Amino acid sequence: MGLTKFFALITLTLTASAVSWNATPFNPASVPLAVRSPYLSAWLPQGAGTTLNGVWPQFWTGSTLGWAGYIRVDGATYTFLGDPVAAGAISAVQKSIEFTSTQSIFVMTAGPVDINVNFLSPVEPTDLLKQSIPFSYLALSAVSTDGRSHTVSVYTDISAEWVSGDDSLTVNWTTSTGNILTHQVMLENQLYIEYSDYIQQGAAYYSTPNSSSVTYQTGQDVVVRAQFINNGVLANTEDTNFRAVSDNWPVFAFAHDLDTASTTATVPVIYTVGHVRDPAIQYIVANDVYQPRSIYFWSAYSSIADLISDFIGDYSTALGRAQAFDQKVQNDALAISSNYAGVVALSVRQAFGALELTLSKNSDGRWNTDDILMFLKEISSDGNVNTVDVIMPAWPILLYANPTLGKYLLLGLLEYQATGQYPNAWAAHDLGSSYPNATGHNAGNDEAMPLEECGNMLVMALSYTQKSNDTSLITQYTDLLNQWTGYLVAEALIPANQISTDDFAGALANQTNLAIKGVIGIQAMSVISGILGDTVNQQNYSSIVQRYVPQILNYATSSDGLHLTLNYGNESSWGLSYNLYADKLLGTNVFPESVYDMQTAWYATVVDTYGVPLDTRHTYTKSDWESWTAAIMTNTTTRDMFIDSVYKYAADGESNQPLGDWYETLNGAVYGFRARPVVGGHLALLAL
Repeated sequence: MGLTKFFALITLTLTASAVSWNATPFNPASVPLAVRSPYLSAWLPQGAGTTLNGVWPQFWTGSTLGWAGYIRVDGATYTFLGDPVAAGAISAVQKSIEFTSTQSIFVMTAGPVDINVNFLSPVEPTDLLKQSIPFSYLALSAVSTDGRSHTVSVYTDISAEWVSGDDSLTVNWTTSTGNILTHQVMLENQLYIEYSDYIQQGAAYYSTPNSSSVTYQTGQDVVVRAQFINNGVLANTEDTNFRAVSDNWPVFAFAHDLDTASTTATVPVIYTVGHVRDPAIQYIVANDVYQPRSIYFWSAYSSIADLISDFIGDYSTALGRAQAFDQKVQNDALAISSNYAGVVALSVRQAFGALELTLSKNSDGRWNTDDILMFLKEISSDGNVNTVDVIMPAWPILLYANPTLGKYLLLGLLEYQATGQYPNAWAAHDLGSSYPNATGHNAGNDEAMPLEECGNMLVMALSYTQKSNDTSLITQYTDLLNQWTGYLVAEALIPANQISTDDFAGALANQTNLAIKGVIGIQAMSVISGILGDTVNQQNYSSIVQRYVPQILNYATSSDGLHLTLNYGNESSWGLSYNLYADKLLGTNVFPESVYDMQTAWYATVVDTYGVPLDTRHTYTKSDWESWTAAIMTNTTTRDMFIDSVYKYAADGESNQPLGDWYETLNGAVYGFRARPVVGGHLALLAL
């Protein structure tokens, strides 16, 4: 399919995503509600048009997270959140949805009153303390739509499903009163393992400010909800019959009497939801010792109660910061296109929701705030810790938002390999097979992607240095970087039969894209050597690159001169040469502009209904790599072709899961991935 047909198709009305409410910027497959960490990840599986009160929120895996909401107007009760079955309540009508980089805002009509439902998951990339807090906000306000005043109260609850993927397990809970009301729920048996991607450790917290107009209750779902529906208040009682998650479904509820709603919106009612565990990570240090690490916020708080109190008290200013961040991202992305701005806004919380900032303790028990490491869960694919070829596609969002976060993500990998415990000559694939266990691979049996990971580490090390003007990484880990460069010098020109980051596509010898990555990695080390004053290696690596590039282009350019091949000598093959993005990012100019012009012209001739396939072995593609490729196109028409493909896929209503990066170009069907942080790569154009 060519470019003309593509643009004709993309302008068609997408009936699957046609909905009865206003959607800004579009109606996504799944709406982020509370997304702050791998274990605080609540979504609305909207699909082609399911309302906020038409389905239960879900964990990123697709399992239910009980989160219910009612509004009572003049004695009539309406459901606005979740899908509870309770006599005496009718459904509010969804009027609109808007999402930004940090917020998902719904307006629901309950008779003569509109309720504004704002889910805010802060993204605070330049404030490590605030960014590390695994809590989100829900804010509710009501306004009369008929010019009259109405008595209004609101109710929300969460279930114990927030703490385990196994509903048969026993949970216990407490309710703390005082200036802040907090329900805490946790598994009776705490285990430092995952079950269905839920951590079996720690606790969920649901909180709200206390006042004379607030009531609370814990107990069976139908009982507690009926109490509010029938009376408009809760009983201030606690169920102490601890039991399994699914045994009479215990819920943890609050109700607020808003008194009167008029034509001026009521002061927002604030709820917070969070999930905390400690220690959060075990990390391998020298001599095969496992170090317990805690979430960074513990350096400022001695209790969860203090943290929650401050988090609730910070809501107004947090909202202001979020709005400023949203506006900056929006303005920057709009400079590319409105479709791009929509894709970027949907990607931000998802990317940051896989990250956790940690620190260790000194021998005297005090927090070591000089020892900061960030960890990433490879959500939905392998569950690995700090997977290098997952960090790499996500890297643009870190460079854009705060490069220092990228440093903390790389440090764990560098520190581990500098201990000498990792036996391979190439860069490790990850820090551990199963999050949150960053226990390394001392046997060297991690998934082998030698060219891929060596190139990735060198590109990320230099790009961090360039963006931050901080030479600490390249100074401290020069030996490792030279070691990996040596591997590239030996292997990049004629790549062996290896897998790349797109491991699902299979191994292949002589992959052009791996050769591109390898040679840019070598040039990156030339630049690094120059920064460090090592002119010998600077010149040596640069001369190698100058020898390799013409040979690579000779091997990899089709005989008709129209495109690069997927692998050397395979004339009819081609693929997304997204690794060229690193050449533009670093400003290394390894490849001549004519290569970019050639690829730009070619991709316009092979686009399908939902974009350009990853390569000629299959018809599927990757949205992150399409975005990287868009960033290196030499005309805006082809650039926007890629962006509009990703937008069309994200907005087509054919899925109801958190945005998946691997999908079919023929019909937009999602392959196996969802909620992965690689969508940070959608910000590739903003990182240049």
